[in-house]
Amino acid sequence: MNIVRRIRLVCCLALLAALIGTPALQIVMRGVFNVPMSGAEELARYFLIALTMLGASYVTHGGGQIRMEEIQALFPPRVRFALQALIEVTTVMLFATMTVASVDSIVQNLDNQTATLEMPYWLFMAPLTLGMSMLTLEHLLLLAQTLRRGRAYEKHTTLA
Repeated sequence: MNIVRRIRLVCCLALLAALIGTPALQIVMRGVFNVPMSGAEELARYFLIALTMLGASYVTHGGGQIRMEEIQALFPPRVRFALQALIEVTTVMLFATMTVASVDSIVQNLDNQTATLEMPYWLFMAPLTLGMSMLTLEHLLLLAQTLRRGRAYEKHTTLA
């Protein structure tokens, strides 16, 4: 799993560079050469979406998601454990549902493409499918850790 996480991190860094580079290149092309890049806005939007979808599981693995730990700390340990397990189960169900829905959307729209760049729909939707499947996997791992521990995690605040 560490290799997958490392590949994901490299992809996120590349997407961040592309997200920064696309508008910068558009400014140079328009301002210096007076030749605007067609589709730069759509491409930058795609990089932003891809970065967000792929980066979400990286943030989850690092513990940077909002967990409302201060509120959970008010409950007794058994209730807190049940609450944490319930949260992980429902989160896995949500992200698994989103994964299946995005795959279904891709299958239903294989002949479609985006308006400006004419990017195939499956390529446009791929970051959502990958991101949701990786979030499902990360939360499955968190659920397994929670159940294996048999008790609630202590309150800890992670700033990422």
